[in-house]
Amino acid sequence: MKAIILSAGEGTRMRPLTLTKPKTMLPVAGKPIIQYNIEALRDCGIEDILLVVGYKEEIVKDYFKDGSQLGVNISYATQSKLEGTADAIGYGKDFIKDSLITLNGDIILDVEILSEIIEDYEKSKPDTLIVLTEVEDPSAFGVVELDGDKIINIVEKPKKEEAPSNLINTGIYIFNKDIFDKIEKTEISPRGEYEITDSLSLQIADGKVVKGHKTTKEWMDIGKPWELIEINEELLNHIEGEIIGTVEEGATIHGEVFLDEGSLIRSGVYIEGPVYIGKNCDIGPNSYIRGNSYFGDNVHIGNAVEIKNSIIMENTNVSHLSYVGDSILGSNCNIAAGTNIANLRFDNKTVKTTIKNKRTDTGRRKLGAIVGDSVKTGINSSLSPGVKIGVRSTIGSGVLLYEDLESDMRVLVRQEHIIQNKKETGQVPLGGVHNPK
Repeated sequence: MKAIILSAGEGTRMRPLTLTKPKTMLPVAGKPIIQYNIEALRDCGIEDILLVVGYKEEIVKDYFKDGSQLGVNISYATQSKLEGTADAIGYGKDFIKDSLITLNGDIILDVEILSEIIEDYEKSKPDTLIVLTEVEDPSAFGVVELDGDKIINIVEKPKKEEAPSNLINTGIYIFNKDIFDKIEKTEISPRGEYEITDSLSLQIADGKVVKGHKTTKEWMDIGKPWELIEINEELLNHIEGEIIGTVEEGATIHGEVFLDEGSLIRSGVYIEGPVYIGKNCDIGPNSYIRGNSYFGDNVHIGNAVEIKNSIIMENTNVSHLSYVGDSILGSNCNIAAGTNIANLRFDNKTVKTTIKNKRTDTGRRKLGAIVGDSVKTGINSSLSPGVKIGVRSTIGSGVLLYEDLESDMRVLVRQEHIIQNKKETGQVPLGGVHNPK
C-alpha cells in the first residue's frame, strides 16, 4: 500500500498566516502539520508517499526533500490548477500499485485510525473504504447513508433534519485502481471543481463496494487560525520534557518542557509546562512563560515578558515588558517593548474575528491576535482580541489597534503636543531655578 497526501491549497481561511506559507506547513508543537501525517503513515509501515503540492510548493519540497530523514520515500506531483479533490487524487494514477491511502494534509489524526483501516481494508477488500465519524450536527459535512457497513448514498451538506444519518465523511480513504476510472468520468460540480464525492457516487452507481469504517478515534481538521492554537494545546499535552539547551541558575521550570539545542533560559525565568522551545532561542531574564506555548527556532523573548498559550514562529523577537496571550505570531516579527496583545473582551463574551470578509464567532472566550510574518510593533502599542494583521505591516508607537490591518500597511497615532515656556507660565521664577525648599 502507498499513500497520497493532498497539500496543494493555500488555506485562505487561515490568512494572514498562509500568505507566506502553505497551511500544511504551519507549525504546531514543533512540527509542520503535514509532518504528523507523514510520520503516522510511516509508523503504520507505509514508506512510499506522494505529496500533491501547488501553492508555494518549494517550501514543502525544501523542507522534506526525498523524505529520507523521516525514513520514507517522498515524491511530488504539482496540481497546477486547484480543481478539486478528485483532480488532486487523480495525480496518483501512475503512482498506485495495488491500493492507495489518501489523506488531506491539514488534518492530524490518531495513528490508530490508520492501523485500523489498513487492517479492515486488507481483510474485506472493498473497492473503496471511507473513514466515518459521528457528529451531533452533520449539516456542514458530507453525510453517508449505510446499508450495514456498505455506503449506498452520500449527501453533501444536508439540512440537519434531512440528513440520512449523523455519520460524516472524514476525507480519509483507501482506494483501489477503480477510483481513477471514475475520476476520469467525473463531471465538474456547480462549485467549479471535480469532487471526489461525485466519483464515489459513480462507484456506488456502478455496483462497486464502498465501505464505511466508523471510528471514535480522534482526528482534527485545522481550518481556522484559532484551531491551530487548539491543536497546539492538544499536542503539547503529550510531549515529553527534555532539556538539551542551557538553563541558568535561578530559572524555575515546572511541568513538561522541551528545550532544544543552542537555546538559553536565563536566570529569573519561570516556565509552566507544557512548553516547546526550538533551537537557538534566548528566553529572559525574568520572563514568565505559561503553559501550551510553542517557540520556533531563533526566537528571542526579552526581560519581563509574559507569554501565555501562544504560537511564536521562528526568528521572531518579543521585547521586554510585553504581554502575548492566546495569539499566533508569524515568522520574522519584531514586537517592541511594552506591546500588549489582549486576549479577553471587557464583556467576557466570546471573541469574534474575520474569516474571508465575514465576522465569525470563534467560540473562544480568550483569543489574542493573529499576526502574519514580518510584522513590527512600536513601543507601548496594544492589539485588541481577535485582531488580524497582514504580513510586513507596522503598528506605530502608542497605537491601540482594534480592527484588522491588511498587508504592507502602517498605522500611526497623531498626537497633539502643547509645548509651553515654563518661565512665561510662571512655573519657573524669572530669577533662576525654582527651589521649593
